[in-house]
Amino acid sequence: MPRPLLAVAAALALLLVLAAGAHGFQIEEATVTSIQLGFNNGSLTSVDLVRFYLDRIRGLNPLLRAVIEVNPNALRQAARADAERRSSSSAKCVTAGRPLHGVPVLLKDNIATRDALNTTAGSFALLGSVARRDAGVVRRLRRAGAVVLGKANMDEWANFRSLAGTDGWSARGGQARNPYVLSATPCGSSTGSAIAAAASMAAVTLGTETDGSILCPASLNSVVGIKPTVGLTSRAGVVPITPRQDTVGPICRTVTDAVLVLDAIVGYDTLDAAATSTASKYIPDGGYTQFLKKDGLNGKRIGIPNGFFSYANGTMQHTVYQQHIDTMRKHGAIVIEDLDIANLSVILDSLNNGQEIALAAEFKLSLNAYLSGLSYSPVRTLADIIAFNDAHPIEEKMKEIGQIIFLVAENTTGIGAVETAAISQLNKLSADGLEKLMREHELDAVVTPNDSVSSVLAMGGMPAITVPGGYGKLGVPFGVSFGGLKGYEPRLIEMAYAFEQVTMVRKTPTFLP
Repeated sequence: MPRPLLAVAAALALLLVLAAGAHGFQIEEATVTSIQLGFNNGSLTSVDLVRFYLDRIRGLNPLLRAVIEVNPNALRQAARADAERRSSSSAKCVTAGRPLHGVPVLLKDNIATRDALNTTAGSFALLGSVARRDAGVVRRLRRAGAVVLGKANMDEWANFRSLAGTDGWSARGGQARNPYVLSATPCGSSTGSAIAAAASMAAVTLGTETDGSILCPASLNSVVGIKPTVGLTSRAGVVPITPRQDTVGPICRTVTDAVLVLDAIVGYDTLDAAATSTASKYIPDGGYTQFLKKDGLNGKRIGIPNGFFSYANGTMQHTVYQQHIDTMRKHGAIVIEDLDIANLSVILDSLNNGQEIALAAEFKLSLNAYLSGLSYSPVRTLADIIAFNDAHPIEEKMKEIGQIIFLVAENTTGIGAVETAAISQLNKLSADGLEKLMREHELDAVVTPNDSVSSVLAMGGMPAITVPGGYGKLGVPFGVSFGGLKGYEPRLIEMAYAFEQVTMVRKTPTFLP
């Protein structure tokens, strides 16, 4: 048997052994709600759960490359969570309002932790660096009682090193693979987070997005991804690209799980004060779970903008997406088709619309600030990273990938007149584009395939949720994304949840060659 097929066979055999889990509890595909039920009725412990995921990572990671490293203290954290439940007169008292208590969370490798784990954005350049504190979202997860399981693989430097792109590869993590069709793209940059969620290598995961980095891998790995409004979640302690667009969000197997994680990580952070203060007005009293409504499509005005559903007649995607739009109508949505986003071609032309001018300067400033804030780091500036890559051309695949974006960014000198003009143009394109369209037509959301609208949303710091939509002829997943204006998370959650519940598209990974 060829070696790749042997690896697949071994992985599938492992799945059969692990699927039953502890004491008969079905851990594979377990939701946060079912995990908490298991904790409360005694059929599951946090230690059991962490051991399951560690075993699953051990068995599947050689094939999928979803995880860069696991937390050596994860079992200790899990034992502490179990002890807290045992010492309470009622386990429900401990977990009341804390649905993530004792639940293992996998973090994308650009989200800093002040523990035994590295935070490297997938690069050997940052190996051994020490953060002064947990990232803002990690502090919130720990307060919620979550167990930090480890760090997920990602496109190195969040795919901002070269125009060639890295498609799920990092020097530290290797080439990540799609668990449905191993030869298909897993997309990125939150590659490992999406793969791990899909293949039950963690209960829930976190990713980050600047432009498509949650929506794309979530869509192509058949999981749910929430890209929050910029500032809704803190970016403090996250290896940055740009404060205008960077955001942190959950990637999970269900909308409910993603919303439970979102509830835990939103909020003001003094270390990301400007953005989180501005966005905190969008956080609803009572949190986001109140918007998990099965009739959430009813009465919603959904726009279908031109330029995104470009699948040929007769293809699986064309047929399925049309069925999904019909389903939305049947469940009470008012679907408005044939809408034009003004200057869409300019918005999508990042090389010529000012985006690359702004991003290059913002990246250098933001990255140097992040590096200077570390307690220890072998590199302290973007120039140091460029030199590191030059000195390690094999490990960093310099010949294949290069670092042209790094070189362009290093050549910038801050936010001057040219960069300010570019940012002003980007803001105007967004205001006159999707923002104006949604307000004129009083839309609750626009629906598009996968991450195709991500650049439009990124420009205005706007949110989106992607939900599994189907599988192509060869078995490769695709998603349905609901995007909206800043602060539209409540209505996006209503629609995404209702859509998920009436379609129930998602299936477990197939590990096809």
